[in-house]
Amino acid sequence: MKSMGLSKKIYITGMGAVTPVGIGVDNFLAGLRSGKCGITPIEGLGDSMPPCFAGQIRDYNPRDYLPMRLVQDLEPFMQYAFIAAGEAFAQSGLVENSSRTGVIMGTALGGISTIGDTAVKYASAGKSAGPKFLTKAMGNIAAAQFAIAKGLRGPSMTVSTACSSGGDAVSLAALMLLSGAADAMVVMAGEAAICPTMIQSLLKTGALSKTGDCRPFDTGRNGFVLGEGGGALVLETEESVKARGIKPIAELLGFANNTDAYNPVSPHPEGMGASACMEAALECAGISPDAVDYINAHGTATHMGDVAESLAIGRVFGGRDVFVSSTKGATGHMMGAGGITELIACCLAIRESEMPVSLGLSDKDPECPINVVTPENKNSSVNIAMSNAFGFGGQNSCVIVGKTNI
Repeated sequence: MKSMGLSKKIYITGMGAVTPVGIGVDNFLAGLRSGKCGITPIEGLGDSMPPCFAGQIRDYNPRDYLPMRLVQDLEPFMQYAFIAAGEAFAQSGLVENSSRTGVIMGTALGGISTIGDTAVKYASAGKSAGPKFLTKAMGNIAAAQFAIAKGLRGPSMTVSTACSSGGDAVSLAALMLLSGAADAMVVMAGEAAICPTMIQSLLKTGALSKTGDCRPFDTGRNGFVLGEGGGALVLETEESVKARGIKPIAELLGFANNTDAYNPVSPHPEGMGASACMEAALECAGISPDAVDYINAHGTATHMGDVAESLAIGRVFGGRDVFVSSTKGATGHMMGAGGITELIACCLAIRESEMPVSLGLSDKDPECPINVVTPENKNSSVNIAMSNAFGFGGQNSCVIVGKTNI
């Protein structure tokens, strides 16, 4: 493999999480460790729809985290991203009012719930859209609101590449740092698409689990489960980290993005695009497959997706028993936000020497010849971890993080 490596070192100095198994990174870790499942029945869908399930943010009052003005101005997907970004920003110790710090937002579906609810109200009750409809529906306003709150005047962009949005947001932030456009980037992502419009469409595809069990790589899986929440990371250049005299959480070693160019909704059946993306990320990092200790897989619990990703991993890692797990059995599929919370799970695996198990796995599918993390083998030293995030449109994202030497 060509030893490429990034042109400058990039570090992760802050993390934030709002997930169905815990709000805050410490609670997220505790939820993963305890085997907590955040998937519960969805209430209030009406009698016309069958029972449905999702990974939901429960016991949540936005006023516990946000001032009233933002509670009123931010839709749930924005709130989740904003709260996670606040946690990451505080942990990083970055200063406010900076022209050298930027914000990247990732979201697959943005304000789809707002759009759907407004349309229903307009059609059924003759109500018109309110003055804040546009700013609640637009995906980029979450980043704008956070930049306003913290006085961050660096680059600001929003990424919407389906379920790889979070991973791609990390990659775009890294490119900003490598180009010299900023010294630090807040990467945030949020999703709250548990609404009738979304669920009705997915039910017709047959991709949703009918039982509420999200069981990646298991023979008994019957589809994926929607999830909601937010995640955030702070990325900084080595110069910024050293100038501030702080100890980073992990190093961003490499990243890649590509597309299958195969089908709008189905992955390439042999995972050709996914394997090429992983290979490109390894080349970007300047490391061989043997250096990777753990992979947080996309692992949605659909037969086609799980098999394709397993084949891709086997192709890249040559049958080596690299540890693999999917945290979607605990959180559900958090769409764009999952790319960041799952990367946080990788950073936690490095820090804690403990990998998250694949919740719901009891009988591994023989079509998925991977070394899945179980309660029996979860404790292991992790120096380098890889996070995969794939999405509709054939979008593929891969990010690699490693233990720091600072």
